[in-house]
Amino acid sequence: MRRAAKGSLPLAQITVDQQIDTLQPELAQSLPRLLANVDAESIVLSPSNATLFMTPGIDTYNLLRDGRLVNESLLVLVRATRRFNKSQEATLELPRGPLGGGTHDLLVRTVPLDDDGKVAVLVFDDSEMRRLDSIRRDFVANISHELKTPIGALSILSEAVLGAADDPEAIAKFATRMQTEAKRLSELVQEIINLSRLQDDDPLKHAQDIDVEDVLQEAIDLSQMRAESRKIDVVLSSDGTCTIRGDRSQVLMAVSNLIENAINYSPEGTRVAINLRSNNELIEISVTDQGIGIPEKDLERIFERFYRVDPARSRLTGGTGLGLSIVKHVATNHGGDVSVWSVAGAGSTFTLRFPQPTQLSAAEAI
Repeated sequence: MRRAAKGSLPLAQITVDQQIDTLQPELAQSLPRLLANVDAESIVLSPSNATLFMTPGIDTYNLLRDGRLVNESLLVLVRATRRFNKSQEATLELPRGPLGGGTHDLLVRTVPLDDDGKVAVLVFDDSEMRRLDSIRRDFVANISHELKTPIGALSILSEAVLGAADDPEAIAKFATRMQTEAKRLSELVQEIINLSRLQDDDPLKHAQDIDVEDVLQEAIDLSQMRAESRKIDVVLSSDGTCTIRGDRSQVLMAVSNLIENAINYSPEGTRVAINLRSNNELIEISVTDQGIGIPEKDLERIFERFYRVDPARSRLTGGTGLGLSIVKHVATNHGGDVSVWSVAGAGSTFTLRFPQPTQLSAAEAI
């Protein structure tokens, strides 16, 4: 413990700035390690706003370009910090990417580090807590309604089996129906688990480079058996290597849902075309089928949780009404979006768009 010099004020009565001045050389060496262990992303800026240090997750927020701070709202805070030599704080809402409506809700604090103009920027992400609180309330209400149908059907069918004890043919019929409803219930629970995981996990916090063509090929392989059983050709075309940043398992889940939907809603003997291309700093994945299409009145609601264009058709194909909602969540959480073009009776095209990764540079230390 540092002792006050003889004849001087006790350390507790010395201002924070005075204490920091006595530690300045040690602080310069230990500051990067300290910031790396704070529960926030951080940047240390030079007097000219060049990046002297940043934590790995800061590039999630697109605040920097070529190692320099470019966000105007944050620049205003930094200027105020230097002008008044005092910490500043504000809340910012930033887009997760160039597409879609996803946002980061951030608490930002700027701290002066010395009299030369160095400033530390601390970024606390509150968006997860706010988003999860809202989503969970809606989700519980939807789940309770959706689970009633298969559970109620199983209850009725079990009573029918008990009442047909002397009729083997009726028992076999009811047992088959029970298997179908049990399978539907199992798939619904699995989709609920998948969606819940998506809502609990931010793929940009621990993002990795993803080879999109490799993910598409794996999704095609997973759906191959279903496609062959319906004599549907699944064809992939690509204009070259495409890379995005995020969670590979989530992207695989999204494209798998689109491919399976295309297969399930297409007539036998038709084709599903998957196209991958790079376009204006975006990666586009389109899945086109020759199926029944979607009526215009349903297009606006197609990505809602549990929404089904044709409930009877969904029961036949095993649809849960969550697949396209999962696709939308994955796209939004990666800073992208998903859209659909469709005409009833003429097939559909679903297009996923993701931002390509940007390269940021920064010094390793102050």
